[in-house]
Amino acid sequence: MKTILGLVAMACLAGSHLAGATTLESVVKRGTVKCSSTVGTPGFSIPDSNGRYRGLDVDICRAVASAVFGDPEKISIVPLSPVARFTALQTGEVDILLNTTTWTLGREATNGILFAGVNYYDGQGIMVRSGDIQTAKELNGATICTNQGSTTELNLTDFFRINGIKNEIVAFSTQEEAAQAYQSGRCDAFSSDRSVLYAFRSKLTEPAKHSVLAETLSKEPLGPSVRQGDDQWFNVVRWSVHVLHAAEELGLTSANVDQIAGSTVNPNVLRLVGKEGKLGAALGLPNEWALSIVQKVGSYAEVFDRNIGKDSPLKIQRGLNASWKDGGLHYAPPIR
Repeated sequence: MKTILGLVAMACLAGSHLAGATTLESVVKRGTVKCSSTVGTPGFSIPDSNGRYRGLDVDICRAVASAVFGDPEKISIVPLSPVARFTALQTGEVDILLNTTTWTLGREATNGILFAGVNYYDGQGIMVRSGDIQTAKELNGATICTNQGSTTELNLTDFFRINGIKNEIVAFSTQEEAAQAYQSGRCDAFSSDRSVLYAFRSKLTEPAKHSVLAETLSKEPLGPSVRQGDDQWFNVVRWSVHVLHAAEELGLTSANVDQIAGSTVNPNVLRLVGKEGKLGAALGLPNEWALSIVQKVGSYAEVFDRNIGKDSPLKIQRGLNASWKDGGLHYAPPIR
């Protein structure tokens, strides 16, 4: 009964937000796309020295702004804790929930949201001080730091239950607090998504003295989500993500898209850049919406490399996050 009442309440909140306008109409009237983010995760969402947010999640927000406005800077980033993020989306405080959030059945079924795709395939890991522990199964009796309001607590409990291991899980309100507790010696280990562990390890005083264990405890498909009940906005966000992958598949980048668009006879490219068909109108957007994404944000390869890949301090390998053409999981449905 509580679940049903909760869903009704969330539907009312979402309905009140959309009563006078769709999300797209509200975004256009406001002049910015409001996206949530973590309070600071290197490579995914973190302000630079000038206060400008950068990261893979932020670039998803910029892609949507490029599609809607033709301007990737027409965004507003709202840092949120894991506990507050879903309520912020439900009540209309943000238009898109990012926050390195894992797509799960429960989150869609009980939070009144829809995930609009996957921007990073991740998995939960555990970081320890180098030389102390070689495998997660050696953590019997250990104290492990993680953050509240995420899937990490449940994944840890499941893993240690399956393997008959007893330990203490200490949950903090944010990943930053959990990482600081680990660094100070409060915990023997720190557990989060593997990408997050590598990001925070890069910020430690002596990164080489810390290791991410080989085990992957879970599947963590991370992606943007929107409120249920507004199919148009869902499609705008979902297809903005797909454009990044489609651009990579077609060999398009921010540097070459204008040249290729002006000379190609490839119908797949011509549809994507808006020279054939009226796909933009079907979404309520200009017909050059996808071209604008590639011009202003780039392909997924560019987004990955500059934020967390080879051109970033993190140097994370593409792995599962490669294009399907290169053995990865990312695959754009036909844009036609």
